[in-house]
This record gives sequence, structure tokens and C-alpha cells, in this order.
Amino acid sequence: MLHAGVREQVENLRRQFRTGQPFRHVVVDQFLDPQPCQELIAEFPAFDTRYAKNERGELGGKAVIAGIARLGAAYARFDRLMRDREFLSLLGHITGIDGLLYDPEYVGGGTHENLDGQELDPHVDFNYHPRRPLHRRLNLIVFLNPEWEEGWGGCLELLRDPWADGGEARTTVLPVANRAVIFETTESSWHGFRRIRTPPGREISRKSIAVYFYTKGRPAEQTAPSHGTLYYQRPLPAHIQAGYTLREEDAAAIRTLLARRDGHIRFLYDRELEFSELIGGITGSPTFRLARALSWPARALRSRARKTRAE
Repeated sequence: MLHAGVREQVENLRRQFRTGQPFRHVVVDQFLDPQPCQELIAEFPAFDTRYAKNERGELGGKAVIAGIARLGAAYARFDRLMRDREFLSLLGHITGIDGLLYDPEYVGGGTHENLDGQELDPHVDFNYHPRRPLHRRLNLIVFLNPEWEEGWGGCLELLRDPWADGGEARTTVLPVANRAVIFETTESSWHGFRRIRTPPGREISRKSIAVYFYTKGRPAEQTAPSHGTLYYQRPLPAHIQAGYTLREEDAAAIRTLLARRDGHIRFLYDRELEFSELIGGITGSPTFRLARALSWPARALRSRARKTRAE
């Protein structure tokens, strides 16, 4: 299923990945054999609102199906490729990341379909598997769009630092069929795409398969505390300045940005409440109070020692 050309140019891909900017990545055209790719396109699931809720539980224009092995024969073969030891070893050689592990749950991954009007703000992905003690290390995205034009938006954007660069991409990838992007998952691997604007009446959507790979360990200098996906909120369009007369599309863009910021603030507020309740449950537990009581002598000695050094 994997195109023979990928194996034949593995050293070249390894060099491209190592020197990729703004962070380590490589773009691979003809990632799969043509026939299996066409079968994946033909078997791509219809948009289903049951799978189209965002992180806040709101219905949106993006559907994600994680259980891809059940979608048909083509997806079962693709799943077998992702878990194949030889393939994982090949990925490890290209990226220089040893011990890559396949995620049978496809957490956050699977088939992704984004409808017209959908966009994805620049973001850094969650850094640990939510149910297993594994470090997230690598993203693989395979696009399944038989046709796509840059003017339709939806191009994958890789950014160095959205705050410093004003959200401008350093690398842009057109999401055409059988093109794959492999990039390292780090605390600075910012990526997203602009609003999709496909031709009216064409019923074209942005389709892809996303697969994430993990390792049991990670270099200490790359390790960060566990976190969820972190988003950058795009600023107002540059042309909206003092004296400019707003058009209806400008007003709509402003309303959208404000609504998204409000939603993001609400999400952060809910997450803060959940965290506070968790901490409150820990500090209010009998076990915690007993531990505080038992450790009081040691804490008192440390406090006295600090005061002595200060004098």
C-alpha cells in the first residue's frame, strides 16, 4: 500500500525532515500506491453530525471518526500499514525518532472532514496520550482531496510563533490527494489552516486521515508538563483600520472572531473550575490533611532554617 518511491527516497526524506522549517517536517507526494488511495477516497465516510462536535461539545463543521479500521476494506488495510513494524521503523529512520508506537485508539485522529466555512486556528497539539503514559511525538496527515486550489483556503500552514509573526505561515501545503505531511509534535509545532471557501454548488469538503505516533520516553529538554491542545486566536484582518468602511463580510468576520474568543474564554473558565475542584478535592481529603500533619515538623525546621539564613 505504501508507494515504493517512499522507500527508495528515504535518505532524501530524512534530510528534508531534518532541515524543514519552521520546524522539522517533510512533505511526501505519492505517499500511497494510486489504487489504494483511490479506494480510500471512494470509501471516505459521509459527513455525520454525531462526530462533528468540538472540544466544548458544540456542533460544528468538522467530523472526526477515530475507528477507521471499521470503515471498509481500504481503511482496514491503511490501519494495518500504520501498525506495521517495518513501517514504524521506516518512519523512525526518516524522523530520527526511535521507538515510535502506533495508537490503536486514534485519539484525536482518524478521518477528518471539514466543510465549507470551517477553519482551524494555529495550535500546538496535546503532548501526552490521555489514557496511556506515552509522549506524543509525530503527526502524519494524508490528504484525500482529488482537487484543491489555493484560493479555496484550507491549506495546511506551519508557523514558527504565531504571536511574534502575527499568525503568518512560514510553510503552506496544498491538501491534494495522496500528499502526506509528517511533522514532529513539540511545544512549538504550530499549525492550522485558513477558512475554507469552496466554489458554490460544488459540495467540496477538505478530507484527510490524521495519525499520531508516540514514544515511551522523550529527551528531557523536550519534555513539558502535560497539557491539552493550545490555540492561538487570529487577530482582526489587517485591512480593518480607522476610517475604513466595514462591508457585510467584514462585520461577519468580526462577529465570528468575537464569538470564538468568547467561546475560548468560556472553555478556559470551565477548565479552570474543573482544575480547582480537583485541587480542592485533593487538599480537602483526610489523607492530605494527615500528610500535612505528619510533615509539619519537617516543614517547621525548613522554615526556621530559611529565617536563620536570611538573618
